[in-house]
Amino acid sequence: MTPPSIFTKIINREVPADILFENERIIVIKDIKADAPIHYLGITKHPYLNLDDLLTSSNQEKELLWELFTTLASLADQAGIKESGYRIITNNGPDARQVVPHLHIHLLGGEPLNIQDHPQA
Repeated sequence: MTPPSIFTKIINREVPADILFENERIIVIKDIKADAPIHYLGITKHPYLNLDDLLTSSNQEKELLWELFTTLASLADQAGIKESGYRIITNNGPDARQVVPHLHIHLLGGEPLNIQDHPQA
């Protein structure tokens, strides 16, 4: 059996995190290894390994992506970076630098982002 990811431990309140949003399906936290002034992680509560894992699930679960994106966009607006711009990215697999095997989406902004800025997690 695979041990729970750090994100599962955060969801289960076994590890502390700065939680910005939470409902029954997702949680959004501040990234402790921020690559930008605003760096949030939108995390599925179900432990999908990555985007491909979610996309092979039921159609109902695919709505989870929309929920993640709209929640992150709303938080970008609340953080005051909607007008200046922000990046939403997910790393899918080891070649994409996905470090944590649990689906999560990065929101980055608050400064001009370089093309080389590639968060790891």
